[in-house]
Amino acid sequence: MNVRNPLYRLYEQHLRRGLEGRPRPRHVGVVCDGNRRWARENGFDDISHGHRMGARKIAEMLDWCDSAGVEMATIYLLSTENLNRDPAELEVLFEIITDVVDELSGPERNWRVCIVGALELLPDDQAKRLRAASERTEGCTGTQVNIAVGYGGRQEICYAVKSLLRKELADGAAGEQLVDSITPEAIGAHLYTSGQPDPDLLIRTSGEQRLSGFLLWQSAYSEIWFTEVYWPEFRRVDFLRALRDYSARHRRYGA
Repeated sequence: MNVRNPLYRLYEQHLRRGLEGRPRPRHVGVVCDGNRRWARENGFDDISHGHRMGARKIAEMLDWCDSAGVEMATIYLLSTENLNRDPAELEVLFEIITDVVDELSGPERNWRVCIVGALELLPDDQAKRLRAASERTEGCTGTQVNIAVGYGGRQEICYAVKSLLRKELADGAAGEQLVDSITPEAIGAHLYTSGQPDPDLLIRTSGEQRLSGFLLWQSAYSEIWFTEVYWPEFRRVDFLRALRDYSARHRRYGA
């Protein structure tokens, strides 16, 4: 459906009205999947065009979050497994990601940008740019935006446990005291997202129905919404459909 089509605009208005007074997610996580498949299926020999088109969608989606009252978004851009891709593709992908983060942290934005992931696995220049972009937004008061780069859920949990044990050892813990220090609350305090609310809603594009290591610890009670749409074609109505579906669910947290 063409976003300039009057019927599209009417449908979007219908979805927005349907959300009035309904529960909204405070924190939304997004797995931006399907860039390469979109490029191939649209006849592009250079799959980096898919990554570039996907990159353009990120700020757009964050504007939708602002409009919908979503306070926090975590965007999954590059996993630890993705680092095994062809070096030529990775070089372009690193540049696209750093350009996107520079854009999101620009002076015309009020988003607080944080990088979550193992930046030490990235090239030094890109890692420095990402850290600098995050630091530029420290005083911003708008939507909290986590950019997951070089991120893996298992890796994050291992990092958190190691960080916890180092702290306890430094404080003199040993034996059973050290063992007893390992609690869900203590591990949570050492995650990349420490101090942040867990995601209420996870969205994955491209038709794949799995988390691929995304926020494994934090998503224990998240609602998950899958769509067949490739990330470069993800529209506001798709986002509103996800919010509508979320608002209709009864969250029981295992009770």
